[in-house]
Amino acid sequence: MQHTQERLGVSAVWGMLRESVSSTQEPSLAGLVGVFVEECDSFEASLAGLMAYKIADDCVSREDLAELFAEALAADPEILACAAADLLASVERNPAYPSVLVPYLFAKGFLGLQVHRVAHVLWRDGRQLVAMYLQSRVAEVFAMDIHPGASIGSGVFVDHATGVVIGETAVVGDDVSILQNVTLGGTGKESGDRHPKIRSGVLLAAGAKVLGNVIVGEDAKIGAGSVVLGAVPAGTTAVGIPARVVRSRTHDVPAESMDQTFDYMI
Repeated sequence: MQHTQERLGVSAVWGMLRESVSSTQEPSLAGLVGVFVEECDSFEASLAGLMAYKIADDCVSREDLAELFAEALAADPEILACAAADLLASVERNPAYPSVLVPYLFAKGFLGLQVHRVAHVLWRDGRQLVAMYLQSRVAEVFAMDIHPGASIGSGVFVDHATGVVIGETAVVGDDVSILQNVTLGGTGKESGDRHPKIRSGVLLAAGAKVLGNVIVGEDAKIGAGSVVLGAVPAGTTAVGIPARVVRSRTHDVPAESMDQTFDYMI
C-alpha cells in the first residue's frame, strides 16, 4: 500500500497554527491562544508550554514540567517532527476539526500522545521514575494509558482517546488510527516481549482489543469491538470475538480513509 511520503515540516505546521490563530474570532479565548501560540516564537516552545499547562499538578509545577519538556524536545527533534505529523493526521482524518488549532489546544488524543513521546524518550534514557509520572498524569488528565516503553510511529491519530490502553512492549507503526477504548495488551500469561506489533496504515476501530505478541499487518482494519488473539495479514479486515479475517482489500489505507464499514467477502 502507498502511504503519504511527503509531509509538511515542523515550520510549515507551526505556520498553519499561527495562521489559524489570526483567523480566530473568539475574544474569550484570546488569553489561551495568546500564551500558547501568538506569544511563542517556535513550535517547540509552544508545545512544551502547552503540555506542561495541561498536566501540571500541585506537586510538580508547570514551570518545572515546561523545562523538562523543552529539554526533551531540544535533545530529540524527532519528537517535534512526529507531533507535527500527528497534528496533520488529526485534521485530515477527523472532519469535526475545522483547523489545526482545535486538536492542538483541545484534543486529548493528540496532547496525550505528545506527552507519551517525551515519556518514551525519558524511559529509553533510564529516567524511569519521571517517565512513569508522565504516564500517570496522562492517564489522569486524558483518560488514556500508554506505558512509556511503548514505541509509537509518526502520523498517528488517536481519536477521542478515552479508554485507550497500550502496553510496555507494544510497537505502533506510522500512519495508524486508534479510536476510543482500544487495548493493545498482553494476555496476562507472558513476560518479556508480550504486546502487539501494529504495522503502518492500520485502523483500530472503537473498542478493538489486540492481545499478546501478535502482528497486525500493514493496512489492516480491525473492526469495532473485535478481540484479536492471532496474526492479522496485511491488507485485510478482521472482526469478531475472536477476530477472523472477513475481507481482503487491495487499494485503500484504512487509517487514512477512516472507513469502518466491512462485508464478509473473503
